[in-house]
Amino acid sequence: MSDSNETNTLRIAVAQLNPTVGDVTGNLARAREARADAARQGADLVLFTELFLSGYPPEDLVVKPAFLKACRRAVDELAADTADGGPGVIVGFPRSDEAGRYNAIAVLDGGKVVAVRDKVDLPNYGEFDEKRVFDQGAMPGPVNFRGIRLGIPICEDIWGDLGVCETLAESGAEILLVPNGSPYYRGKVDIRHQVVLKQVIETGLPMLYAAQLGGQDELVFDGASFAFNADRTLAFQMSQFEETLALTTWKREGGGWRCTDGPMSKIPEKEEADYRACLLGFRDYVNKNGFKTVVLGLSGGIDSAVCAAIAVDALGEERVRCIMLPYRYTSEDSLKDAADCARALGCGYDVVPIEEPVQGFLSSLSELFEGTEEGITEENLQSRTRGTILMAISNKFGSMVVTTGNKSEMSVGYATLYGDMNGGFNPIKDLYKMQVYALARWRNDNVPAGALGPSGEVIPVAIIDKAPSAELRANQTDQDSLPPYPVLDDILECLVEMEMSTEEIVARGHDEATVHRIEHLLYIAEYKRRQSAPGVKITKKNFGRDRRYPITNRFRDRG
Repeated sequence: MSDSNETNTLRIAVAQLNPTVGDVTGNLARAREARADAARQGADLVLFTELFLSGYPPEDLVVKPAFLKACRRAVDELAADTADGGPGVIVGFPRSDEAGRYNAIAVLDGGKVVAVRDKVDLPNYGEFDEKRVFDQGAMPGPVNFRGIRLGIPICEDIWGDLGVCETLAESGAEILLVPNGSPYYRGKVDIRHQVVLKQVIETGLPMLYAAQLGGQDELVFDGASFAFNADRTLAFQMSQFEETLALTTWKREGGGWRCTDGPMSKIPEKEEADYRACLLGFRDYVNKNGFKTVVLGLSGGIDSAVCAAIAVDALGEERVRCIMLPYRYTSEDSLKDAADCARALGCGYDVVPIEEPVQGFLSSLSELFEGTEEGITEENLQSRTRGTILMAISNKFGSMVVTTGNKSEMSVGYATLYGDMNGGFNPIKDLYKMQVYALARWRNDNVPAGALGPSGEVIPVAIIDKAPSAELRANQTDQDSLPPYPVLDDILECLVEMEMSTEEIVARGHDEATVHRIEHLLYIAEYKRRQSAPGVKITKKNFGRDRRYPITNRFRDRG
């Protein structure tokens, strides 16, 4: 190709959108809307994210032939749209042929499917299980799009060591465009930057990283799409946790391509990022599953208060109903704190005493329990009564029950099956207790972007300052049966996130007997976690998708 007819400018619209798994028709409509928007902005090409038309991750839906046919029809319909001479499209979809099933992208232009490329490196760790449903694609070559050779590795193709990017560079790719389905965990944006920079350095090519947005069951896709130029400078940075379509301008300079124009957004840090991930994951779970309202037990404690704040921020006060369920051990402080919290958030609030139903259970069981000492069974009856009442409200009004246990409690089984564990979704399931406190303080000082809740102190300081308690017996605090939460959380992070040995944890300064006890509690609570509601993944290793331990398990680490 001579210099005279080379294309020297390429305007790429990055579609950081929120698809819904299984909603092929809806996802196609979103793609069409985004392409029309990109056309108005003068884009040459629209880049969508991994498996956009099916939603990501589709899991075993891709084993269903009818689902694959629906996705292919959507590709063909979108391809036909490009006959209008507007922007071309790169879109992800699951495809099949006589040889297998593939995580694929289609390049659409001029009214047809110009090229198809399949994912080579299938992730099979943590939350990813792609080898179970997809076959490995062939090593890809570049795609010629209007005279420009585009390399299109798909997500894990840039993370692994199969040499996909190197192969694309060696076979003539000029720019690397990467559609991704990369779930959030704390600090993930920096890790993505490092991965992309490594490939930029090794290939000498600029790389554009398009990241999906939205909640899908436990996973939150946080967006924050970006690009690095070949000289390792950050070319643009899109916002995190916000759906957007951004136009980026690429120019041919000195034989290579450089991004000369695009957004430069600030990425939230620490508590803000975690809070906004919880908010997005919760909002999408409720809305995508068709719930109009939610209900939760507001105890006057920190966990339910933070969950109530997230619910109001995500859905608006009119869709949130809080229920205080007092018993004889519920303190006056808790009654006041719960009422103050609901008032500050502006949501619905009711008080439903449980003395009568609890006594009814105890009366029915009195003959069977005669001669036994009162203890944990009676305490759990209180929790199960509360859970039953919340589920009754859910059934009557169609509200989803929000369950409110934190990761510290879920780790050691400090929760009651069919009681406080009742519910459809838990926004703080993957946050340790001290992290919940940190989010409460942050939220009192800030209103996150896109939140529907009020500003100011929405979680009363009295809730943050008081000693945590389940209030299932007189003068009870959590520390009666657990080590202080800063100690417990550190031990749990070592055991769960870092898979450290008990010997290593003791070497950090922890009491040996306490470490072994917490390890034992962690293992024996697995059966409870298997029956718990899904919740937003925040840490690198959440319970369920990332950490899959056997329920029947006699291993204990004794060095």
